[in-house]
Amino acid sequence: MQVRCIPKRELGSIAGADWVDHSRRPYVEGDTAWVPVRPGEPFDREITAEPAYSGRGFYLVGDIAVVHGSCPVPDEIQRIVDFTRPRGVLWQEALDDITRTPRAHVVWGSCGETRHKESGYVYIFDPSKVMFSPGNRNEKERIARIVRSGSGRERVADMFAGIGYFSLPVAGAGATVHAMEINPVACRYLERNVQTNHLDDQITVSEGDCRRLLDGIYDRILMGHFDASEMLPHALRHVQPGSTIHLHAVGSQEDALRAIVEGAGFSCGIHVHKVKKYRPHAWHVVHDITIT
Repeated sequence: MQVRCIPKRELGSIAGADWVDHSRRPYVEGDTAWVPVRPGEPFDREITAEPAYSGRGFYLVGDIAVVHGSCPVPDEIQRIVDFTRPRGVLWQEALDDITRTPRAHVVWGSCGETRHKESGYVYIFDPSKVMFSPGNRNEKERIARIVRSGSGRERVADMFAGIGYFSLPVAGAGATVHAMEINPVACRYLERNVQTNHLDDQITVSEGDCRRLLDGIYDRILMGHFDASEMLPHALRHVQPGSTIHLHAVGSQEDALRAIVEGAGFSCGIHVHKVKKYRPHAWHVVHDITIT
């Protein structure tokens, strides 16, 4: 990794500099900061490996570090600050009800609205007001690949669109997306993100209960909520043989879901895909349900 040396106090002034490789974190050593540079830019030295971080788990959204679980203690917060130099550290205690509204507390610095880049898309949002799950990144890319590899332009329903986690990459892969979101704050950010990523012609945003907003027949339905199985009967009114439903859950529910599909008069094939560990002995999985 090629880096340029600057005084630590100047880190804030280079946040938008073109020469900075923003995909990597600066390495702070006393009063000196070693900042990764983009290929072809002048540099002062090469570092063979990024310094190891040993501390409380966290993730970055834009310039804000987010911590889950129990409230972080001062030493844990300081380790995060020293390693990432964020604008603020946010403790997300829980997500409330079906709107997935964070119960969040700023434990260091300042938070608020931020711009987060992922897989070529920009997500603008306030992590203290709406949820964002970076652990789903591979799943977003997987669904986008499936859509991109298909024949023709799909019509896709995103029943729990949030700020556009799946809607943006799926539309970017060529689909026409009907994005539904019940949380009005998240819905405003969804509309903004659609415009920011220039996908207005491919994404239609609807605010409200997705069970009442589904319209017509879809080639693919995304159900990215752990209570999605309760709403599967509503989704099945808007499919036909050849449609696919991607239903998220904690742990495999294959037998129960098959029974619901067959009760609606369809047959199906179900493939269970693991996304990430949710808790000890339990996985966040996606059921790829192909209607036949």
